Amino acid sequence: MTAQAPLPLVPADAVDIGAVAALVEGDDGSGQVYVRGELAYLWGPGDRVGRRLAAVQLMAVGAASGAAVAAGFGIDRETLRQWTRAMEASGTAGLLPGRPGPKGPSKLTPARIAQIRALREAGGSLRAVAEAADVSTDSVRRALAPQAEDAEAEDGEAEEQEEAEVRDEVVQVPVLAVPVARAGERSAARAGLLAAAEPVFTPAGRVPLAGLLLSLPALGATGLLDCAKDVYGALPDGFYGLDTMLLEGVFRALAGEPRAEGAARFAPADLGRVLGMDRAPEVKTVRRKIAQLATQERAADLLAALAAHHLHRPTLPTGDSEDGNDGDAQAEVGMVLYVDGHVRAYTGTRKIAKTHLSRLRFPAPATVETWVSDAEGDPVLVVMAEPGASLAGELRRLLPRLRAAVGDDRRVLAGFDRGGWSPALFAHMHAAGFDVLTWRKGPAHDVPVEEFTDVTLVDEAGREHVWRLADTVVDLPLGSKDEQTGKDELFTMRQVTRLDTKKGITKQVHVLTTRTDLDPAQVIYRMGSRWRQENYFRYARTHLGLDAHDSYAAHEDDPDRSVPNPAKRAAHKDVANARARAEREKARAQAGLLAARTPGKGSRETRLDNRAHDAITSPWHAAQDDLVTARAVHAQVPTRVRLGDLAPGQQVLDTETKLVHHAIRMAAFNTTTTIARDIRISTGYARAAQEAYTLTRQVLTRTGDILPDPHAATLTIRLDPMPTARETSAVAELCEHLTATATTYPGTELRLRYEIKSKP
Repeated sequence: MTAQAPLPLVPADAVDIGAVAALVEGDDGSGQVYVRGELAYLWGPGDRVGRRLAAVQLMAVGAASGAAVAAGFGIDRETLRQWTRAMEASGTAGLLPGRPGPKGPSKLTPARIAQIRALREAGGSLRAVAEAADVSTDSVRRALAPQAEDAEAEDGEAEEQEEAEVRDEVVQVPVLAVPVARAGERSAARAGLLAAAEPVFTPAGRVPLAGLLLSLPALGATGLLDCAKDVYGALPDGFYGLDTMLLEGVFRALAGEPRAEGAARFAPADLGRVLGMDRAPEVKTVRRKIAQLATQERAADLLAALAAHHLHRPTLPTGDSEDGNDGDAQAEVGMVLYVDGHVRAYTGTRKIAKTHLSRLRFPAPATVETWVSDAEGDPVLVVMAEPGASLAGELRRLLPRLRAAVGDDRRVLAGFDRGGWSPALFAHMHAAGFDVLTWRKGPAHDVPVEEFTDVTLVDEAGREHVWRLADTVVDLPLGSKDEQTGKDELFTMRQVTRLDTKKGITKQVHVLTTRTDLDPAQVIYRMGSRWRQENYFRYARTHLGLDAHDSYAAHEDDPDRSVPNPAKRAAHKDVANARARAEREKARAQAGLLAARTPGKGSRETRLDNRAHDAITSPWHAAQDDLVTARAVHAQVPTRVRLGDLAPGQQVLDTETKLVHHAIRMAAFNTTTTIARDIRISTGYARAAQEAYTLTRQVLTRTGDILPDPHAATLTIRLDPMPTARETSAVAELCEHLTATATTYPGTELRLRYEIKSKP
């Protein structure tokens, strides 16, 4: 056949397949294949087997290559290979089209559907329900859908119709629609006739930063907006109200611009659309509004309210495990808080007190903040420390605030590093209902090796820890005498020692606590978990502007404040040097006297007179006189002096503005953490343990459509697809979880609904 000369009998509308074949297909599904001008294959309307047979045999007889046949028939090479293998295995019968979809019986039996719905009503996540019922998460969604009992054909038609309506709706939404003009309200605000503008949303597609609206359920859980209303009430009359300004600050922080200057790095209309405004506030407006809050000097009350709200939230499994096993472990440990100081360097021109910066390893102008975090390292409370205050002193000052935040007489396990070492403080905390957890400071006797045993702990993430631990008790001197016995007062604490062997070197690490009911492994694990607070500092410095100078305003420090006298330290150093010199001269004098002894019998007699004795011992006597003088000078130098006498003109940075910004950024961080945990718990994202925070930052800055429906009182946020299919699927599950919270947009009655498109 292929050796014949070509004849000009191929229809004009034929599609060439290689050099010798051509295909003609009709609108009714019929077709013909011509080879060198002669009709070789023919099939009628709807004859899918005949069409497949023609494609396979064209390639089999060598009339065209596989690539040419696939291109002519509009299929891919893999499909053509599948047809060929089916033809070789079963003949023409192998080309019959099979039933699409799963070949086996459906797992969604009525009993299985009832089981899935019962598990979901009990509060199980999609992932947990799918594992318990031995089905996929998609099957769980189908079982929970209202149409699950309908016939498959009707259900498929309804879904196709709904998807078509959604596509039509998306097409009709104007891209980046112009927000509703608010000129009248702005004029009323300038005249002092408007308390605050309410959010008004315009339907718009492809809105930048639309993903920020996914943060609202988690932001509501932080209590920032409610606590701010309770503390401040409202801002002075103006266009932007308290809710709008706080949302703007949180949205900016989540979008990567935590400082007020970051408002200039967004298009005003872009950030305004997610705020329900025609445009977002400018930098000067942000500063003015925050300054209005700062003038009330109630930032400490706001942070205290946030701390109380945080500590009274429902306890969640800290390891993000769906079975809740870690919830039992957390209940056994009780409330855990970590306290640490954070030094914020100052680079301006004000005369600020210097503080040692451990990261820079030298003293520099700085302010010190005392932070309190929960067991997961999430920030709970921050207070500004007094200049030069120690962590031990700040802990003692902080205890009443922590007790007020806890709100009852529950014991709290407070963990801190060696900067808070003070046995007197430990006794005070124990009496106040706080349990101590800290590293032991100073030299300590090693525990006998036979006291150590191997201990295993499985943490909330499923990691197994194996330690060699010893559980003992120690007595610490309090630095005071017992009035009755006259003996030194002691405070007994539990000491858990970990035996570490690294690079052939074995050392003992001691942890002290007043908790006696915890397992030794829990004591070591909770002490090591204090580094979660350091992780927050590192994350907040990078993403939330923790050390940013939100205000360079300063005021004069109290000149009558008593501060340590640096001259006292210099005088103490002089005493130490004089004592060391006296000891050296004493040793030299004694050695000289021994060398100047009388010779033995038979030798010429020599005498050690007073002049020789004085020559040997005079340096020693002079050193002793200098030591007496140094001690007298040290005794006359006051231990503390007035700040005005020591450093006149010293200033203190404005704390109110910084604390307000801290409250906003703490809420932003806790919002990010909540969403990341939702990704780990409520989605099937395979890389959630490693990429939850990365995916959170991606989705919060995603573009999408904003679709308000005043009649249904809903505000739908439909995000554009993520870069990969697995990320899109994970965000779809996250959207379903967030929609179930039934959160309303602040200041409106619009209930938030979240979706994500499967295709661009």
